[in-house]
Amino acid sequence: MIQKNKIKWPSEIFNQDFEYSYRLFLDETINQSGKVFPKKQDLLNAFSFCPFDKLKVVIIGQDPYHGFGQANGLAFSVNRGVKIPPSLKNIFKEVQNSCFDVSSIHGDLKSWADQGVLLLNSSLSVLEGRPMSHKKLNWQKWTDFIVKYVSDNKESVVFILWGNFAQSKKDLIDCSKHLVLESSHPSPLSARHSFVGCKHFLKANQYLNVNIDWSIY
Repeated sequence: MIQKNKIKWPSEIFNQDFEYSYRLFLDETINQSGKVFPKKQDLLNAFSFCPFDKLKVVIIGQDPYHGFGQANGLAFSVNRGVKIPPSLKNIFKEVQNSCFDVSSIHGDLKSWADQGVLLLNSSLSVLEGRPMSHKKLNWQKWTDFIVKYVSDNKESVVFILWGNFAQSKKDLIDCSKHLVLESSHPSPLSARHSFVGCKHFLKANQYLNVNIDWSIY
């Protein structure tokens, strides 16, 4: 079982919706013989690496990367040594456009999470080669609860919504007390519409009046 006591988030977030989806995830992991991503021990990395009391930014993804060895529990992130996916390449281009350093050739975003960035996939797991295959596990009901919980219980958080799917979560956010930044998705098919040049990393820091280091070393 996941050691939830090591995750520095309020215990009430692990509600019945979480327990229901997690049981289905365990069944899928057994039945699919290792073809479920991420690994069980990485499933809640977004919450493990970003404590609730440090939370400043929420970036919402759709579901984990579905290629072998890619998903690591953080939306848009891959472990060191894994080829950087096209969407993440475009994210790094925008990081550079915002005058932050991307001098390394890895896609590990743990340094962002450590600074208070919740990299949240709406569905926490996926079958190999089958995007959105775990929508049936009902993760989205729980992650919708998380988005609303953050909105209700925190002040002045930046919610970054890239693409139509993430933007569908906007109704869960109290825009009178938080900043919502929207653009097209960073995938090669849509990045040129409004993601390129969106300056979301700079705008987040300006709103928070803090210096989140978005660089990748």
